[in-house]
Amino acid sequence: MARQARERSKTGIYHIMLRGIDKRDIFLEDEDRRKFIKCLLKAKEVGKFEIYAYCLMDNHVHLLMKEGEDIGKTIKRITVSYVIWHNNKYERTGHLFQNRFRSESVERETYFLTVFRYIHQNPLKAGLINKLDDYQWSSYRQYLHSYKGIESYIDDELIRSYYPNVKEFFSYVNTDNNDECLDYRQVPNYNDKTFRDIIVKHYNVDELFDLPKKERNKLIRKIYFDLGISIRQLSRVLGVGKAIVERAIKEDR
Repeated sequence: MARQARERSKTGIYHIMLRGIDKRDIFLEDEDRRKFIKCLLKAKEVGKFEIYAYCLMDNHVHLLMKEGEDIGKTIKRITVSYVIWHNNKYERTGHLFQNRFRSESVERETYFLTVFRYIHQNPLKAGLINKLDDYQWSSYRQYLHSYKGIESYIDDELIRSYYPNVKEFFSYVNTDNNDECLDYRQVPNYNDKTFRDIIVKHYNVDELFDLPKKERNKLIRKIYFDLGISIRQLSRVLGVGKAIVERAIKEDR
């Protein structure tokens, strides 16, 4: 089946999400996050795009940006640079990001502001922080710097035209909401024990190895998609080979 063409934005503004392949963590240390931001800013110099918001989570990244050069070329410029550095650091080869990044065009002012707030509230809704300015790896602090007159690398003019002072900005971005963008469900980054407890409680895995292959794969698939757990972690938690989990999931693709 031919790949569907990416929706083009009339405004040139996009909400972009980059995800690790097989939900792999793309940032393992703070140094990795700092490097990604450097790659983003270097690409910005060359591609002449505007960046309104970003948030770096463990296994995905959100960007709200206005294209300069073609958006596909820009994202490739960012990711290739980071992946080369990441693979060299961790002595690995191959893909790190999913081949096709997800995007949605942002045409209306109201939705632009919704996406803006959604991106910054990602770590809050994931339970990683208690307040937005506790999170170092989003553009939220850059906006606080800007309102204080401190130099920032974010293109803040558009947001500041909506919220001229920090009080109005703070009030909007911190408002409780049920915003959902790009249909992405946040999944807590649980350790193996926590996932194992959840799986034992909610899924009948005691007889996993006694099930016919088709039923076994169906159960593995259900756990994988229900919980958003990575293939590698699910393999560890269930005590089955990684290849078995991969084959089970591919049967549904």
